[in-house]
Amino acid sequence: MVRVLIAGLVAMVIAVAVGPQFIEWLRRQSIGQHIREEMPAGHIVKQGTPTMGGLLILVAALVPAVIVSLYTIPGLTIMLATLGCALIGFTDDFLKVRRRRSLGLSGRWKMLGLVAITAGVGWATTRVGYMDTEIYFPLVDVNIDLHWLYFPFLFVVIAGTANGVNLTDGIDGLAAGTCAISIITLLAIAVIDWLRSADVVANRSEEYLDIAIVSAALIGGVIGFLWFNAFPAELFMGDTGSMALGGAIATLAILTETEVLLVFIGGIYLIEALSLMIQVASFKRTGKRVFLMAPIHHHFELKAWSHTKIMVRFWIVGAILCAVGFVLYYRYYLRFQL
Repeated sequence: MVRVLIAGLVAMVIAVAVGPQFIEWLRRQSIGQHIREEMPAGHIVKQGTPTMGGLLILVAALVPAVIVSLYTIPGLTIMLATLGCALIGFTDDFLKVRRRRSLGLSGRWKMLGLVAITAGVGWATTRVGYMDTEIYFPLVDVNIDLHWLYFPFLFVVIAGTANGVNLTDGIDGLAAGTCAISIITLLAIAVIDWLRSADVVANRSEEYLDIAIVSAALIGGVIGFLWFNAFPAELFMGDTGSMALGGAIATLAILTETEVLLVFIGGIYLIEALSLMIQVASFKRTGKRVFLMAPIHHHFELKAWSHTKIMVRFWIVGAILCAVGFVLYYRYYLRFQL
């Protein structure tokens, strides 16, 4: 447990200590956010705010994670999947900065990158022998073996979560805060699994501990980043951060075998994605919009909610949904693990 605490605390200290110098370096390099014309009017003042803050999260989290990691397959898988998703986001951010507009990497290349990451996670979890292809559905209390469909399912989990977090990253502190809450929930699940497995299967105990170590490091990095991202933001995470955190959350859920619970643990990202899909479908079908603007946090912006009010209320909703997910885990999953 000491390793978990060290990873989290060191990551947070690194982010807070390095943050000011990193922000100043981004300013000198003119690496700033480009705001789309269709965004709410209040966003125009954010034009030029340093972006790619996801790099700060990654460095702060991965340095202690690498140092105290037990180097198990699950721990390495989370770190590599996070880096892979971060690379996709970094490429997108880099192209936006270079072209000086809000259009970066095309959706096709993003999907290809996510397919490659899914293949890697799928190989690590099944071919290496860490997991099988069964998915447990709580409430209905059913275990279903997806066989080859397990891999498309993993793609939906990883791509859906990464893009969901990316959509949520539209207001200062919103994505960082909700991601911290989600990862804290997954950390709690990993710690419980570790404590339960300690006297049963030694190698699984190390694997769950490694998951907890990486989770704690990510939490520390995100909280340290939030120090600079709270309204009014001095630094944006960019797609580098949102894709990385989405990939990390998805992989954590896969390796704790709680993929289905992402409906709750990642509930905010699901709501944001659904609001956009509903908006697009409604406009194409009827020519009318359901929301003033999508994703839904922009709807509340246009209803004159302050950024802080939206951020805090979304955090509260996210925490409630994570609590529901954790209760379901505690009620149903413990019987089927180990």
